[in-house]
Amino acid sequence: MIDLYYAPGPNPRKISIMLEECGLPYRAIPMNLMKGEQFSPEFLGISPNNRVPAIVDSDGPGGESIAIFESGAILLYLAKKAGRFAGDTERERIAIHAWLFWQVGGLGPMGGQLSHFVNHAKEGNAYARARYEREYDRLLGVMEAQLADRDYLAGEYSIADMASFPWLLPYRIFGVDLDRFPRLRRWFDGIKARPAVRRAVALGMDWDMEPGEMSEEERRLSFEQSSSTVAAARAGQKN
Repeated sequence: MIDLYYAPGPNPRKISIMLEECGLPYRAIPMNLMKGEQFSPEFLGISPNNRVPAIVDSDGPGGESIAIFESGAILLYLAKKAGRFAGDTERERIAIHAWLFWQVGGLGPMGGQLSHFVNHAKEGNAYARARYEREYDRLLGVMEAQLADRDYLAGEYSIADMASFPWLLPYRIFGVDLDRFPRLRRWFDGIKARPAVRRAVALGMDWDMEPGEMSEEERRLSFEQSSSTVAAARAGQKN
């Protein structure tokens, strides 16, 4: 059994998609980020970066339990465990890894910053918002070009597509007209229609975690962390 520490959002959805696609047995453990559960000493022992997703596989290497954090690392681990969605040849694996790291290092961070300035930043951030709008648009253009002669980013459906898809789900909120990218629209609609993806995206949608208007404490927990936070969490872990 795999424990998935989860809150609805793009990065955790990468993992729920992979687990559903592979049919691996898992249990979703809700993490209420607005209440600071990601800073608990117990969770810090699983995810030193105090972020979701994270997993604990009771049947890890050698039959022993293992904790894994960071979505890209989790996807690679699950792909090896299941023997699926990571390529059959060395060339296929290299292509999939390249697009996976493209997402982890580009589409995700840029989409995350755009989401912050669209959904949470106060007035007076026009330059920052425009900066991330342009970069997110550029990355969509990269995907559109890549899909010119293939159905999926690295050829066959893979963890690279599972990693990227959740970061397109908020495209309407980001003010993007996806029909400007016809190949990307086809890719997006095709993945969205997959039964495993539909189940994965629905995970947690009925959990009572919506904060409504964020309090100052919730904003602090979400957006105002620093090295002091890490030190305090570590101190709590040791006590």
